[in-house]
Parts: sequence; C-alpha cells; structure tokens
Amino acid sequence: MQCGLRCAGLELIATAMNYTLRFGVYLVLIDGALQGGVTAGSIAQYVSSVMLLLTAAIGLVRAVQLLVMNNAYTERFFSYFDIPNPMYHGTLSVEKREDNDYSIEFRDVSFRYPNADAYALRHVSLKLRIGEKMAVVGMNGSGKTTFIKLLCRLYDPTEGVILLNGVDIRKYSYAEYLSLFSVVFQDFRLFAFSLGQNVAAGAAYDRQRAVSCLDEAGLRDRLTRLPAGLDTALYHDFDPNGVAISGGEAQKIAIARALYKNAPFIVLDEPTAALDPVSEYEVYRKFSEISGGKTVIYISHRLASCRFCDDILVFHEGSIVQHGAHEALLAQAGGKYAELWNAQAQYYTESPADR
Repeated sequence: MQCGLRCAGLELIATAMNYTLRFGVYLVLIDGALQGGVTAGSIAQYVSSVMLLLTAAIGLVRAVQLLVMNNAYTERFFSYFDIPNPMYHGTLSVEKREDNDYSIEFRDVSFRYPNADAYALRHVSLKLRIGEKMAVVGMNGSGKTTFIKLLCRLYDPTEGVILLNGVDIRKYSYAEYLSLFSVVFQDFRLFAFSLGQNVAAGAAYDRQRAVSCLDEAGLRDRLTRLPAGLDTALYHDFDPNGVAISGGEAQKIAIARALYKNAPFIVLDEPTAALDPVSEYEVYRKFSEISGGKTVIYISHRLASCRFCDDILVFHEGSIVQHGAHEALLAQAGGKYAELWNAQAQYYTESPADR
C-alpha cells in the first residue's frame, strides 16, 4: 500500500513537471515572438531542446519510480536471507582425503518436523560403507527424502546423532560438511545461462571437465548438435538464440552437474523419472562405472534400478524394515521389498487378457 502511494506520487510529479514545463516554454516563446525577439527558426530550435530536456527529466523520474516500486520486493528478498539460522554451526574442518575414506553412521536417529505430531523417522541406525552403491526405496511418505535431508544436514535430528568418521556432524563447519555431497533432488533447477555454466554451477569452469561429465551423463550427441557447444544458452530468458531442452535432457545435465562437483558422496533423488526405460538403463549402467570409489545413494520408485546397487534400504512408516541385497530381499516372502517389487513387476509380466 505504501509503495503504491509513493509510486502514484512520483507519477503525479512526472506528469505535472511535463505539462508545467511545456506550458511555460510555450508561454515564453509566444511572448518573445510577439515582441519580435524570437524568430520562427529559433522557436523550432528552442522547442526541440526543451523537449529533449523534458524527456531526460521524465526518464529520471520514471527510473526513481521503478526503484521505489522494486524496493518492496528487494526488502522481502533480503529479509529472507536475514532470517537467523537456528542450526548449530561447528568449527571443525573436514579432513581432506584423496582416498575419500569417509564413513557416516546414523545412530538411533529419529526426526519430527516442526509443529508435527508424528515422527517422520523413528530409530534409524545404519552405517554407510565407502564406495557402496545404495538404494533407498519405499512408499510415498515412508521417510526416504527425510533420511536424505538429515544426511545432507538440511535438518538436525530430533533424537540420536549422525557421525562423520566418528564425530558428530554438528561439530563440523557447515559449508565444509556440505561440500562432501553432490545431490540431485527431484525439484532441481537449471538456469537460463550457458550449458557449461549449468554443469559447473558457476561462471568460470573447466571446459574439458564439463564436456567429460556431459559425456558420462549420456549427452555427448546432444552437445555436438548444439549451435555453440558449451556456450549455448539454455532457454530463451536472456538469449533469443537459446535452446529448449526436454525433461530427460535436463535430468542428464543435473547428473553431469553432480559428477562435475566430484564429491565423495553422490545422492540421486529420482534421477531418471523423466527418462524412458532404455535411457534409464544406460544411465544406471554407466553411472555405476563412472562413480568409481564414491558412495552413491539412489532414491527411486523404479525398483529395477536396485539391481545396480550393493545394498538396499527399505523404508516403511519412518523406519528401516528391511536391509540387504536385491536377491536376498526378494527371497524374503511376505517382505515389504518383495511386495513393492511384485506390484511393479505385474505390469511387465501380465498379458492383455489378464488385465
């Protein structure tokens, strides 16, 4: 409301200035012409000069008006960043290891969202082994994403503790702890910048490394067809020559971004939801090769991806109800994993007459 009144006042000033100066100039010129002190050529010259002056003055007022109008939005933007973070930030430095020998342990961890009555996670205990490919599966609301958010320290546990190399993660520098993770969430975003900048998540980047990561993510052919290669802008927001990309291509770019960061832990939350089954298989097959000794955690509703993993966590109602390899879990008759697997498998094995 206050912004609207200020903008309306500036608009009134601009309009009044415009007409007042115009009227005043015309009066002066008319008076000069009647007294014979101003020629017809001089009148045209004066009018042209005054109009240029008025245009500049009105443009200045319009610019101030725009600043006043946008001030309310910038105030909201900066007020968001000024909200204090209640999470404890430690000061310990995370040890930099060439062998990525980091171990993470959940020790009796429970979590409840603010103002919620029920726990999203209950008594979760596990250890992440170095170089392990782990799948996290379960029905919607079973606690999979909450588990990942606690792992990445977007939240702190309500109960229990999470340890990195035997030390409570809350004691580490927050930024240094986050640097251990390359995460692709379901709601990832690409920016209307160049392809290379999207992969590197920065303006300056290693071009050869960006190309390598795109190749590993399965986008080599698309890259060769782009008009400016890595310098091709995505979307048309800032560049009319930008290119539109499909949902599947966007997911591959997000995976390439995770590879570019080269963190010891890679977390992929539904990384292939927009891909067809053939492309999904190719991504998982290649990713198992290129991830090397890194610890990779997949969250997926497509249980076929679990075959690529060393270990599978089955979440149900906030707890880990099963834990093991694909074949071992399938052999557990009546288990939750077998139930989920068979629920999906029937759509591939049933004949049209059975449906």
